[in-house]
Amino acid sequence: MHRWTARHLPDQTGRVAVITGANSGIGFETAVALAGKGARVVLAVRDPDKGARAAAHIRERTSRADIDVLPLDLTSMRSVHSAASELKATYLKIDLLINNAGVMLTPKSVTEDGFELQFGTNHLGHFALTGLLLEQMLPVLDSRVVTVSSLGHRVKSDIDFDDLNSVRSYDPMVAYGRSKLANLLFTYELERRLAACSSASTIAVAAHPGSARTGLFRHSPRWIKFAAQIAEYVVFQPAAMGALPTLRAACDAGVTGGEYFGPRGLGQQRGYPTMVTSSARSHDAALARRLWEVSEKLTGVTFPC
Repeated sequence: MHRWTARHLPDQTGRVAVITGANSGIGFETAVALAGKGARVVLAVRDPDKGARAAAHIRERTSRADIDVLPLDLTSMRSVHSAASELKATYLKIDLLINNAGVMLTPKSVTEDGFELQFGTNHLGHFALTGLLLEQMLPVLDSRVVTVSSLGHRVKSDIDFDDLNSVRSYDPMVAYGRSKLANLLFTYELERRLAACSSASTIAVAAHPGSARTGLFRHSPRWIKFAAQIAEYVVFQPAAMGALPTLRAACDAGVTGGEYFGPRGLGQQRGYPTMVTSSARSHDAALARRLWEVSEKLTGVTFPC
């Protein structure tokens, strides 16, 4: 479909959607669209006050909104386990897990568990959350794990297993590209495992928003912030448009596991969502398996499938 929009979303009544980082930007617009179609939406956010304000704004935009707010700090395995336990106690099933939250070009820092901040937040936090929630999804017809990557997965990106936490050297762009490449390696390896699991009704899909007006550049160096402000007038699209690839990956009936969605125009930076290709490196199955094994060891989380 050439111009797929949120109007093409099927009815989501009875479905439960968990969205990380849903208090602003792409995650917020994804939540608005799903709530407007009747889904029960869980805003899994680091700051519950911001989550409560986002929930109020969503209710203002759609009268049928059914919204919950869940504290989740992806930089803390303790918080990830706590959030997963609360979700499993509250919901008998989860239809959609949208791994949306992320940080970009942060100063050198580590998570509560000692992981480099971008890799720990963007990949390891979502890896652990998915593994802990997957049992709630496996029996659910058309359940999906959607992980949001970025065009940045192509930039200076590789997985340096000898220095995952950037102890020897730290380049914010290298660390960001690594985390976004990891998102895709994780998605494709998860789909391979789900496809081999006879009891699984779940698929794994990836998406990227192109260049969208969000708060993702807030940690960037001053010159990058300045360039981003200029680019907003030329390239960047509204967050609601940036959310469309995620929504299509999550809800379009024609989607199959292992697909990747992004904007169709201008170097995948803007436009309506379509299936796109990711880098050759992201399809390296041996690299994905090694990353999976290392991620299990680092997080202590193993998957049921």
